[in-house]
Amino acid sequence: MAKRSSLFIRIVEGKNLPAKDITGSSDPYCIVKIDNEAIIRTATVWKTLSPFWGEEYEVHLPPSFHNVSFYVMDEDALSRDDVIGKVCLPLDVLAKHPKGYSGWLNLTEIDPDEEVQGEIHLLIEILGSTVARKLRCRVFEARDLARKDRNGASDPFVRVRYHGKTQESSVVKKSCYPRWNETFDFDLDESATEKLCVEVWDWDLVSKNDFLGKVVFNIQGLQTIQQEEGWFRLRPDKSKPRVDEGNLGSLQLQVRLRDETVLPSSYYQPLVQLLCQEVKMGPKDGKIPLITLIDETTTAECRQEVAINLVKLFLGQGLAKEFLDLLFKLELDKTCEPNTLFRSNSLASKSMESFLKVAGMQYLHSILGPTINRVFEEKKYVELDPSKVEIKDVGCSGLHRIQTESEVIQQSSQHLQAYLGELLAAIAKSVKMCPANIRATFRQLFTRVEERFPENKHKNVKFIAVTSFLSLRFFSPAVMSPKLFHLREKHADARTSRTLLLLAKAIQTIGNMDTAASRAKEAWMAPLQPTIQQGVAHMKEFITKLVDIEEKEELDLQKALTLQTLIVKEGPLFIHKTKGKGPLMSSSFKKLYFSLTSEALSFAKTPSSKKSSFITLSNIRAAEKVEEKSFGNSHVMQIIYVDETGQSETAYLQCKCVNELNQWLSALRKACVNNTEMLCSYHPGVFRGDKWSCCHQKDKSGLGCDKTRHGVTLQEWNDPLDPDLESQLIFRHLLGVRDAMREKYQELMLEKRENGLSQSEAPENMDGPTRLFHVLQDLEDAHRKASIANKDKNCLVELQT
Repeated sequence: MAKRSSLFIRIVEGKNLPAKDITGSSDPYCIVKIDNEAIIRTATVWKTLSPFWGEEYEVHLPPSFHNVSFYVMDEDALSRDDVIGKVCLPLDVLAKHPKGYSGWLNLTEIDPDEEVQGEIHLLIEILGSTVARKLRCRVFEARDLARKDRNGASDPFVRVRYHGKTQESSVVKKSCYPRWNETFDFDLDESATEKLCVEVWDWDLVSKNDFLGKVVFNIQGLQTIQQEEGWFRLRPDKSKPRVDEGNLGSLQLQVRLRDETVLPSSYYQPLVQLLCQEVKMGPKDGKIPLITLIDETTTAECRQEVAINLVKLFLGQGLAKEFLDLLFKLELDKTCEPNTLFRSNSLASKSMESFLKVAGMQYLHSILGPTINRVFEEKKYVELDPSKVEIKDVGCSGLHRIQTESEVIQQSSQHLQAYLGELLAAIAKSVKMCPANIRATFRQLFTRVEERFPENKHKNVKFIAVTSFLSLRFFSPAVMSPKLFHLREKHADARTSRTLLLLAKAIQTIGNMDTAASRAKEAWMAPLQPTIQQGVAHMKEFITKLVDIEEKEELDLQKALTLQTLIVKEGPLFIHKTKGKGPLMSSSFKKLYFSLTSEALSFAKTPSSKKSSFITLSNIRAAEKVEEKSFGNSHVMQIIYVDETGQSETAYLQCKCVNELNQWLSALRKACVNNTEMLCSYHPGVFRGDKWSCCHQKDKSGLGCDKTRHGVTLQEWNDPLDPDLESQLIFRHLLGVRDAMREKYQELMLEKRENGLSQSEAPENMDGPTRLFHVLQDLEDAHRKASIANKDKNCLVELQT
């Protein structure tokens, strides 16, 4: 049994932000920190006080985290970025909103006394006889303290206060992982209710000491057990009254915390087998399809999540094509008008959309990537709508003239035709690049639609059925918002965004087979009409070839794919491998092209160069961040691994931004999820000279001074399948709609009885829904027993206040 926590985050927009630039505007972006560790950075929205981001993330993390904070920053090219304000959501607030927290939150000013982080290792005990007893506080060490000095570290010392007396430890210079091993004794006052306060401070020679956090203990509770030792989280100083400035603007967020207790695989087998059996057998006369019941009781707000979990579950079982084919058939059975086919957000539409993203993201990148990059690099002004055309000067020095509206539209049309032509050519040549399971699924869809709406009566419906997913729900959204599909790292500026929008509209028109309704809707798209008509012909030819895949070819391609080593992540990074005692400087990093597969992390000089094996994944022991002060850069990670001789080695890789850093760490951690010898601790610094730069230990092979964070990962479309988690998520959803399913089931059964189609009540003739209710009850009982056992295991005395 394992507990999994995940945090869904949607950063929507900001409003009424203060101006930080001399132009009277700002260039805002958001940094998301979980327990003061930066996990996400949004794109910068230039020159606005009301930015819109619309970015979504899902973070997998240990259930022991405490808060998630959102910092709104103003980007500056020449100086340090300004902090506009922050929003903090503690764990207890998120726990009170099981369906998620959504709304506007006012930004608050940064208070240095609240910007604390880290933990301290203490032993608190009561010594002596009943007459004259002592209270002893032993301070061992601390880890991950806040960086308060310009050198990227702090000079921490400890101040211990009890019953009006104060004692202080020595100062450890330039360390956020200090070790003191000092003891402080106080006379115990039996009658007083005084609390023991342990504070950590950053020592400064000239200015005022900086507060790093504190821990407060209830001594009366300690007298029961006499001794308490452990790592204690440092808390901010809440003694000062909070002043809400109210003039820093606000941030609209959607945040949902989900905690899942995942049982061993055997508990989910009955549910998985039942779902697979329903898909294999398909709809039967006289019986109510289980998938129909799930579809009709799933609300619109959670249909996307249910769809992705079902798709992943059936992908893992090798039944994704069969599952989608069943959905196609059920959808076609209840569709009378072909114009509405797959246009609603039904379970069939959402499942196919999710399937394309899970199975076809690499294909999408190879098709759209070159054209999208060209649009971003050229930054050409493109506009076809006469009401939006901007008249501008053209020509060289001394020969300026005003460009006419018709000239702007003609020039824009030429640019768009070039982009669209390039994109259509890439699509036409991509039949063999398209994954076999996607081609086979489209073949099933194409055949089903042709049976239901024959071509001689319903022209192009079978083609539109395919393009309704491929063009309208896959290619077009990716062109319009390339960052959301990881085609670009940053949002497009206003000019590029308009070009992409017009290009996406053209793809949608082609996907609709250039119907009269599409042309009438936006008549100003007429200059693209010749290219669009050609595109329709090319798209029909492409779809005909795409669905022309026999079952044997599908199996052969799938077999070849399983034998092929899939690339999980690739891209340029800077590498530095430590050797000897020389200084480690950022200038010693060398740029190479890295490729992470399910077997190894390799590198080459260029993407086309022959790759050398670098690190076998089974030899990796940790993938973690490196302190900024080690290399003067906050975007460096370290990979700890063992070489062929069993010796421990560390490779340092530098990324260009916090997002790239976390994406690589996430990919490495997920690729190593089955490694049994992962480390529990590591050194976030480097071994320079004769000691570690983080904690000043001189034992190079000793235990690390910080805990590893293997469980912190970012959700990606190409994540490895997790059958137990997917089964648990499906179970949780079905349990939530169980009453609605029962009610719908009884309603459908009544209709069947009235039509004389009732089925036998014998156990061997139980239909899918009836068996499902039994399976859900068994799983619910198993979870209840696991919950009781977990509570008994974790019944501990809590002394920290």
